[in-house]
Amino acid sequence: MMKNISKIALSLTLAAFISACGDKKPEPQDQLPTDFQCKQENVLAPTWTCIPDVPGYYSGVGVADKSAAGIAHMRRVAVMNGRSDLAQQIQTQVKDKVEGFTRATGNGSAEAVDMVTTAVTKQVAKVDLKSSKAVNMWQAPSGAIYMLVTVPEGEVNKEVKKAVKTSFKNDEALWQQFQSKQALEQLDKEFPTE
Repeated sequence: MMKNISKIALSLTLAAFISACGDKKPEPQDQLPTDFQCKQENVLAPTWTCIPDVPGYYSGVGVADKSAAGIAHMRRVAVMNGRSDLAQQIQTQVKDKVEGFTRATGNGSAEAVDMVTTAVTKQVAKVDLKSSKAVNMWQAPSGAIYMLVTVPEGEVNKEVKKAVKTSFKNDEALWQQFQSKQALEQLDKEFPTE
């Protein structure tokens, strides 16, 4: 009898230990694994075709399929698609940062935060990407071209700051809260222009 109780206790302890180890969540990795290989059309491709990340810039990738219209046409299409990708990324990142900024500075209710976020997002969506440019190109085996398109973060952030200030000025109570030193410092932190 004592032997059975010992076996049961040992089994329960072992089961608890195994389940506790299973509850550990894997730690998020800040960087790509060292063995990461970007592939497009089943061949190795530049990393930027998978992850368009250029420090100090918002960046996107545009793709143009091979066309009988020629390489010049393909480049225009790839840049246009890259700018579209860039605009979507900017809009998403700006929306997240503005929401974080308005909540961190304690400006107004959730409704006010949503109102400001919507207003800023609409204004930023109109940001002219004329200063964006293609900075790299890669041709896939199929003949399709991939273009890396960037725009300096500082230029976009300057427009965002202007839009945030305009949105807050439209509501006197929010504007009073916004003018606090904490709010201005947080705005500079979220949207650096230098």
